[in-house]
Amino acid sequence: MRTLRPLVLMMTRSLHHHPRPPPPQQSVGIIGAPFSKGQPRGGVEGGPDLIRAAGLLQRLQEQGCAVKDYGNLSLEEAAGEELPGKLKSVRAVGSANRRLSEAVQAVKKDGHTSVMLGGDHSLAIGSIHGHAAAVGPLSVVWVDAHADINTPLTTYTGNFHGQPMSFLLHELQSYIPPLPNFSWVKPCVSARDLVYIGLREVDPAEHHILKLLGVKVFSMTEVDRLGVSRVMEETCDYLSTRGRKPIHLSYDIDAIDPSVTPATGTPVVGGLTFREGVYISEYLSQTGLLSGVDLVEVNPLRGQTEQEVRSTVNAAVGVLLACLGRVREGNLVPADYRLPEPEPGRR
Repeated sequence: MRTLRPLVLMMTRSLHHHPRPPPPQQSVGIIGAPFSKGQPRGGVEGGPDLIRAAGLLQRLQEQGCAVKDYGNLSLEEAAGEELPGKLKSVRAVGSANRRLSEAVQAVKKDGHTSVMLGGDHSLAIGSIHGHAAAVGPLSVVWVDAHADINTPLTTYTGNFHGQPMSFLLHELQSYIPPLPNFSWVKPCVSARDLVYIGLREVDPAEHHILKLLGVKVFSMTEVDRLGVSRVMEETCDYLSTRGRKPIHLSYDIDAIDPSVTPATGTPVVGGLTFREGVYISEYLSQTGLLSGVDLVEVNPLRGQTEQEVRSTVNAAVGVLLACLGRVREGNLVPADYRLPEPEPGRR
């Protein structure tokens, strides 16, 4: 067998004389939003710290990202008496989202891709609002088992994690009544700039709203029929017809099948595989337009075993790494990389 040394020397000379450019460094600002009052199940407030503890920041740095962790917002204190009627924790949800909007605006003004670690999905109100306030009109890709587009007038449960999109759409402004601590919310997204991926449990009122507004939807039926690659091609082609706006990805971990992500509040069988879930993030990252990300609804108290929690958290980390430049075939070789010399006597 020939020695590897000539090959090593040839490759190192090639890298020296014809270096591949290093990947552009991505600047990431991380906000923890440990908030659970948009839904009834405790535990989801533990999501941000668990995702960090799984090594998110270190792994982002290892793949070439500059990372600033803005820490966790303080969001869970009591915020007045409950209102009469169906809506739950109105003041708390409004107050928490206002703080989050301000925090996301600060992250964007510092020049980072914003990453919000939830918490429940009601937090998308503040995250998307703050993103739009900082950069202007957005495209939104909503990856979720649920549409979360009920209004305060159509909600069956009164839980705000099933309503955030209705507060953000221009076309639904007339369906949003005045609510305490919500006067700051201004619609900032057009229905034509919104795409859903992964839907498989949609309320009748939500179905009507989606049809009425002509929202682009790739349910799990479409994902199965077309394949995730075609879904992403069509998603980006569709959004590009409206101009190259910054993209906000709002990703509920329950979009992925509960066989992979069981530690979440409202799991629905028949979801995305982990590979499909990561591919969505990879594809959006490669557009160069991904400007803000939510990763929500990781709830460690909903896992039956430590392994179920670990699987859910690891899936969340994998999705986020893909959002921020990780590719499964390996990242570009840095310009100064050299292969190690072979050990003496090794062939």
